[in-house]
Amino acid sequence: MSVLSRVQLTYLTELRHDLHRQPEISGEEVQTAARIVRELKDLGADRIWEGLGGAGVAAEFRGAEAGPTVLFRCELDGLPITELSELPYKSEVVGKGHLCGHDGHMCMVLGLGMALAQRPACGRVILLFQPAEETGFGAQAVIDDPRWPEIRPDYAFAYHNVPGHALGEIGLRNGPANCASRGMQINFDGKSSHAAAPEDGISPAPAIAQLIGALPELSSGTISDPDFGLSTLTHVNIGEAAFGISPGTGELRVTLRSMTDDRMTFLTEGAEKLLDAARGPLQTDVTWHDVFHAVTNGNKATAIAGTAAETAGAITREMDHPMRWSEDFGRFGQDGAEACLLFLGAGETHPQLHNPDYDFPDSLLTIGPAVFLEITRQILGKAVG
Repeated sequence: MSVLSRVQLTYLTELRHDLHRQPEISGEEVQTAARIVRELKDLGADRIWEGLGGAGVAAEFRGAEAGPTVLFRCELDGLPITELSELPYKSEVVGKGHLCGHDGHMCMVLGLGMALAQRPACGRVILLFQPAEETGFGAQAVIDDPRWPEIRPDYAFAYHNVPGHALGEIGLRNGPANCASRGMQINFDGKSSHAAAPEDGISPAPAIAQLIGALPELSSGTISDPDFGLSTLTHVNIGEAAFGISPGTGELRVTLRSMTDDRMTFLTEGAEKLLDAARGPLQTDVTWHDVFHAVTNGNKATAIAGTAAETAGAITREMDHPMRWSEDFGRFGQDGAEACLLFLGAGETHPQLHNPDYDFPDSLLTIGPAVFLEITRQILGKAVG
């Protein structure tokens, strides 16, 4: 299946281990981006854009004739999680780790760049190394970059590896592929008082208690239902850690999740109505964080990806429901590209994403570039010398 030589695969593996040792979290990916730029220059990219939407990098590989633009996207950022492993290449940065596989995603896209030494017959391929996927800000920041019109693709593809799925299996789903999600942070401001005279203050405790009971009731359906919604309480804090003070401030956080963006609108409006009913005399402030829109795979792009995966010799599986977790890749489809996110099995017993002992399987470095190259051939024709 491999479209790369043994030497190239060895190099990619060593590169992934180097990236794994030095993770940078969302918004801080400066050194990772610089390394990617060096690699792209060595690959002979026809044009390179740096600093896209922050630390983002894009490279162009042009075909001989005019044609569509096909974008392959990966992510630069790691996570603010301490890695717990005995790997010889474990993270050397305290409190940070590549525990979602973005180091492997980068190397699979660079593997495609190696295979593009022979350019496609027409059009152009864009390799995009996107910042800040983990916070949901990166894709939109790239699209908002004033240079984006020079890059804007007709097609967009990306991988995410999936523990729990058979190693190397390509999961495909037409339509909804990843849930929308967003974090709601509610800050309460009342008035503290002596614990012996709570009636002289305005405590957020009753309002927070009411919301703790009410917000989870917004959940509905299962992941297979179009009206799926999930409301998960994630954090609560009231006042000071003391026995003599009736609290005057508090904070509550909840994550809302849905299959579609329309359902997310329903959830956010529902949460705000519950807050209105609970706040009483308290002053409240609501902020929204980690906003991810739903990923919806296009009919044509999904069909192309399926044909390409089978042609490349990969095992494919049609998924019967979207992933609960979120991905900001959906922004590229909303921007007009015919888009598809492919789910690449990391092994049925592999540690889960964001676990402290997760590590990207190096064997996927063979499969990933092969399927991406076949997608390129499906759209832009066979390579030419």
